[in-house]
Amino acid sequence: MTQTRSNLPELRAALPALPCDDAGPVFNAPWEAQAFAMTLSLHERGVFTWAEWAECLHLAICDAQAAGDPDQGNTYYSHWLTALERICTSKGLLTDRLLEHRQHEWDVAARRTPHGQPIELR
Repeated sequence: MTQTRSNLPELRAALPALPCDDAGPVFNAPWEAQAFAMTLSLHERGVFTWAEWAECLHLAICDAQAAGDPDQGNTYYSHWLTALERICTSKGLLTDRLLEHRQHEWDVAARRTPHGQPIELR
């Protein structure tokens, strides 16, 4: 997290709606942190610029609002994940078919997992 902290002013400028405290980004669930980490990693590898990311996230949020999202802050990382899926697809890192297949795998795994247990893909 040290590199993220040193880039925190740049990150906050590029993503002003990102939930942060004085130490950096905050998360409500592990998947949010994982989506955030994947985004940082892809950016650091040069897959996309912060401007490209910010535009993609903005569009995902606008699409959700147009579909009725009340924008109360609790869906922020759902929009983040949508933006990550879209930018990865647009950059050729995955296909819609692969994404749909993985979503189906997660759905099946979640349905067979007892409440409170970690979901495992098989």
